[in-house]
Amino acid sequence: MIFGFNTDIRHEDTVYHVQSEAREGEQLLQTQVFVRGRCIGKRAVPYGLAVAAGSDGVASVSEGISSSDSSSDPRRGSLSDSLSNDQGRERLLRELHREVLEAIREGRLDLILDKRETVETLAAVKELDLEWINAASVHSSGILAMHIRVTDGGATVEGARLTLRFARPDAAPYYAQVLTDAQGNAEMIVHVEEKDLADSAVVVQASFAGRTATRKFHLRPAD
Repeated sequence: MIFGFNTDIRHEDTVYHVQSEAREGEQLLQTQVFVRGRCIGKRAVPYGLAVAAGSDGVASVSEGISSSDSSSDPRRGSLSDSLSNDQGRERLLRELHREVLEAIREGRLDLILDKRETVETLAAVKELDLEWINAASVHSSGILAMHIRVTDGGATVEGARLTLRFARPDAAPYYAQVLTDAQGNAEMIVHVEEKDLADSAVVVQASFAGRTATRKFHLRPAD
């Protein structure tokens, strides 16, 4: 399973959060771009269709992927072969993530995001959404209790598995897992000193029925 990639990048006065993940349930490699927590666009490659179609089909759905991934390089093999295994999909997902970052740096993000949504694409992409519903909560006694809600098309999701990765300064990352309740909610406890909040970040991944969604949350001291 590919966990995904998350990067914050600034261009001019805007900070973009770029999130890439392999959505195994939809057989889709997808990069989403967020500004202030709102998704402003996506770029996706449906690898299931590509593998089924063979190398010719891959070229049509992977247009825009760097030529270094093309079947013209005998050392890499055909793109359809790359998409048929986790290692190849992770390499292509990393490349997709890198290309979106480069587009942001060069001020051409609008040119690389998907502009058209076909019936097939809409059918393939079934969104899970993660929301930190008590984001304004106050850190107390070295503990931050994060209340996370998982929804699918606006409906709450019971039994979604949440995996938390807490990156903290001068210490190994901390991991935790929990399931959402009947209201789609779960509590995740983060142990962190207030002085370290500004340098810490939490990545939460939700998994349910073969679908995943990943969000990165930045922590900050109370005002």
